[in-house]
Amino acid sequence: MTITYILELLGCVSFAISGAFAGIQKRLDVFGVLTIAFVTSIGGGTVRDILIGELPVSWMMDEYYSAVIFFSTIATMLFWKRLKSFKLPLFLFDTIGLGLFTIVGVQKALNAGLKPEICVALGTITGCFGGITRDILLNNIPLIFRKEIYATACIAGGLVYITCREMGIDINVTRLCAVSTICVIRIVAVKYKLTLPRMY
Repeated sequence: MTITYILELLGCVSFAISGAFAGIQKRLDVFGVLTIAFVTSIGGGTVRDILIGELPVSWMMDEYYSAVIFFSTIATMLFWKRLKSFKLPLFLFDTIGLGLFTIVGVQKALNAGLKPEICVALGTITGCFGGITRDILLNNIPLIFRKEIYATACIAGGLVYITCREMGIDINVTRLCAVSTICVIRIVAVKYKLTLPRMY
């Protein structure tokens, strides 16, 4: 069981909870919430694996992915009433999942022998595509296309990962720095309402 595998499972937990909260907000039934949670968790990884030719995609070859998503979603549905608001937990779990999945995507792209800039792009796709699919299915404009800093945080985290790796920094420190970069950028951007320029 590698660190990358553990990170991907943790990302599945975070995005499953994020997707479940989004489904609950839209008042979906149990099947609908499970579907949204599943799509949010595996969307980015599925696209990444297809692009790098890793087939069948990872979640189809390992039952732990589905089990982790299922139980995380059920737990969220059972205990969501104990939380005072939807917005904060949805944001936090989405941010954590974004950081974890982005770094897993960068690592897998590097292992496939791709160039650094392509690795950053695939990391961003891994982090963002599940959320894009979730928002489209829930009839929302995806966060990545709105004014919130989302994909930019993934790109920054991916660049930190590549830079630390090239400098020979310990891999665990590198992972921590990259994930922290993504999370901090997202949290600071939302807290202080920092946005990219909008087109009018």
